[in-house]
Amino acid sequence: MSGPHVIRGSVSLPEAELMWRFSRSSGPGGQHVNTSDSQVELRFDLAKTESLPEVWKQRALERLAGRLVDGVVTVRASEHRSQWRNRETAAVRLAALLAEATAPPPKPRRATRIPRGINERRLREKKQRAETKRGRTGRDWG
Repeated sequence: MSGPHVIRGSVSLPEAELMWRFSRSSGPGGQHVNTSDSQVELRFDLAKTESLPEVWKQRALERLAGRLVDGVVTVRASEHRSQWRNRETAAVRLAALLAEATAPPPKPRRATRIPRGINERRLREKKQRAETKRGRTGRDWG
């Protein structure tokens, strides 16, 4: 997995700022699993990076505060048997995480009034329904 990893638009993470660590994956896999380091841990120092715009960086630091350890965000991948595919998965996960964390906040909702005609029609229909149900009582049956 080489080259910059695109977050959104023209902003990307350079390979030089990513720290990779490999270890043995848990779970079944036969004799091969005892010798291969297929689990991938990808670390990115969000607090010290220069590749993100300052606004995005502050937004990500606020939103990922619970996930950060000394300003570093960590992503693990071990679902594939090959280290290469786990590397790709971890890079995609990190890019998606940062894209979500740096997204602008949604526009505030504007309160709107319900038109009077719609409210009157709703109340009229409720009264009709109540009359229908009231008419189902067995009082008049003889």
